[in-house]
Amino acid sequence: MPKHKNIEEYLANISEERIVPFMKLKQIIEDNLPTGFEECLNYGMPSYVVPHTIYADGYHCDPKLPLPFISIANQKGFIALYHMGLYANQELYDWFVTEYPNHSKYKLDMGKSCIRFKKVDHIPYDLITELMGKMTVGDWVSIYEKEIKR
Repeated sequence: MPKHKNIEEYLANISEERIVPFMKLKQIIEDNLPTGFEECLNYGMPSYVVPHTIYADGYHCDPKLPLPFISIANQKGFIALYHMGLYANQELYDWFVTEYPNHSKYKLDMGKSCIRFKKVDHIPYDLITELMGKMTVGDWVSIYEKEIKR
C-alpha cells in the first residue's frame, strides 16, 4: 500500500469502481459522527480521532498520535471500516452484530474492530449511519481509559 501525504492523495488513488461507495461511507461518517472528533490521515488512512486538544494523553501506543476512533481504508479486496468502539464496548458490539442481518443479506465479515465490505454495492449505509451516533467523544475516552489504556 503506498504511503500518502494527505487524505486528498489517498482518495485520488482509489479505483474508479470503489470511489463512489468509499466517498458515500466517508460522508456518512462525517455527517453523523458526534461533535469533537476530527478527521486526519492516521496510520495511512482517513481517520476520525479525538484530538490532543480534547485528550492530551493521545494514543497509548504512540502518545504523539491522537486517540483513534474510526478509520476507513480501501484495501486490496474490500473497503474496511475500523470502529474502536465496537472493539472496546461489548454492548455496542452486540447491538451491531444483532442488527447487521436486518440490513444486509450477506454474512458479517468482522475482526476485532474491522468490518470488511467485500461487496461494495451492498454496504449497509443506514446501519453505519446509526452506528456513527452511538458514541460521543466523552463516551469513547471513558471506555478507552477503562478498557484499553493500561
